[in-house]
Formats: sequence, structure tokens, C-alpha cells
Amino acid sequence: MNFDRQQLEAFSAIVETRHFGRAAKLLSITRGAVSLRLKALEEEFGTPLVVRDGNVPTPAGEVLLRHIRVLKMLEAETQQQIKPTDGMHPRVAIAVNADSLATWFEAVAWEIAERNVALELIVDDQDYTLPLLTKGEAMGCVSTSSNPPTGFLAEPIGMMEYECVANVEFAAKFFPQGLGLHGVLAAPAVLYNRKDGLHTLFLERLLDLEVRNYATHYFPSPSALLAAIEKGIGYGLVPCLQASSLIEAGKLVRLAPQHKVEVNLYWHHWETAPSNAQAISELVVRHAHRALIQAGDHAMSFSDGDESVDTDHPSER
Repeated sequence: MNFDRQQLEAFSAIVETRHFGRAAKLLSITRGAVSLRLKALEEEFGTPLVVRDGNVPTPAGEVLLRHIRVLKMLEAETQQQIKPTDGMHPRVAIAVNADSLATWFEAVAWEIAERNVALELIVDDQDYTLPLLTKGEAMGCVSTSSNPPTGFLAEPIGMMEYECVANVEFAAKFFPQGLGLHGVLAAPAVLYNRKDGLHTLFLERLLDLEVRNYATHYFPSPSALLAAIEKGIGYGLVPCLQASSLIEAGKLVRLAPQHKVEVNLYWHHWETAPSNAQAISELVVRHAHRALIQAGDHAMSFSDGDESVDTDHPSER
């Protein structure tokens, strides 16, 4: 089968913009031309490629979209080898959890953005990052799942370590004898959002009982969450990479120093990829190995195995 370049571009533009009219503007053609090109492509494959309600790819369309993403990376690589001065910037979308972006992944993103690509970072939780891969919308993602979708590999990259902290005054007021049930029921906790279930699981394992209906504040930003805790709004779990300097400065105190939480992270990427995409994966893995925990004792380690956590916390925060 010979792929028609214009038909592929029309299909890709529809999926990218989620709209036939916007796809037409992107390609500088009429809306009718976009529709005709998609129709011809679907007839060539003998199956629908786009769900018209929402303009999202069908399962067959997801396979084709992945092919297009790989093809664009390969074309950019070839052009750079032949004529490096010409600027071809293929779109590179990566799904990453907010805590990683706020701690170690930002430096990775800077390096990726300098590699003659148009970088898009998609911040989302584990329930949505992996589907982004299968739909062809991302070339890689950081996830807590060790099970890669078909056509992808999942490399363990280390563990994000969290610890429960509060400012000095807050700890003295609510937890003078340490982190106990009475204080937990009285003190407001600071969580990322309503789906953040890691804090509850942490308390239940720490106290060895089910804990519900404790007061909570929600700050859906790692920096805002940490600032709220530092301000004394509440207490909560934060990445050790963020908290360590504040603890050393005496602005925060550890409430459960023997019960840090370590969340296993994995880098999912194309199983077969052009060398420029492989280089991006190698860059991510290299940075992760320097920043994340690779070995050691884990008092509480949560991943997607027998101790699975149905929560956004590790992947969205």
C-alpha cells in the first residue's frame, strides 16, 4: 500500500486539532478538501480512522497515527543528516507527572527542546498517560505502570521518594507526640486533588487502621502544595527532592521519618524508533538514574504490582 502524504497530513491535522475546520486552516486548504482526503484514506484502508463525534482516532487510526509520528521523526533525522542547516521540527509529545516535572524532569525537557524538535509536555495521571501512547499522541511517558502497551517498552527508571512534613508550628500544635490518629483527625492535610489517594494509603499503613473523613485542602500544583505546607495551611506528602532543603533550613520537619514513601516509576517509549527518538529516551533514562532512587531500603514502596495504588498522586503530581 502506498501512503498518500496529503491524506496522512489531513488525518493527522484532524486528530491534532480535533476539528475539521481548524485542520483546514492548519493545512491552508478548504474544509471540504480535508474531508475528501480523510474519506479517501479511510476507503484505502477499508475502515474508519476518525470517530466524528469528538474527532478522535479509532483503534485503526491510533495505529496509523503512531506510524505518522515515527515517520516524522525519521524524516527529521534524515534531513538533519543530509542538510543540517534546514530547520525541521517534528512534534515530540511526552506525558509526565507533575512531581517529576517539578523536580528532575524539567532539566530533561530543556535538553530535549534543544534537539531540533517542537516539544509538548502533557501533565496527566497514570490513567491517561498510557492511553496517550496507544493513541499516538505521545512518544513516551513517565508512569507508575510497569506494563507497556503493545509496541512500547517500559524501562524502570527509579523511585520518587515522598515524606510527610509540616512546618514547625503546625507540627507542635497538632502532632506534639508524633503523627498519631488524634492529630490526623484534627489536622488538615494538603493533597494534590480529590483523586490523590496516596495520602490515605500512607496513613492507613502507618496507623494500621482505616482512616477516612479527615480534613483536606487541595493544591493541584507541586510548588503550591509545598508552599501551603510551608505556610502552615496543613501537612502532607511531598517529594524529598523538594522538601530536603526546607528541612535542612529548619522550615519544615519530618512527621514520620521512618516511613518515607517510594513510588516506582517507568519510562514508556516506542519499541522500534528512529535514532533521534532513541536518543531522547536515553536522555530521559540517564537523568532519571541520576535524580531518582535506584536501590536501598524502602519502608513503603508503592507500584502497580500486588501493592498497587489506584491514585493520581504518583503520576499527576
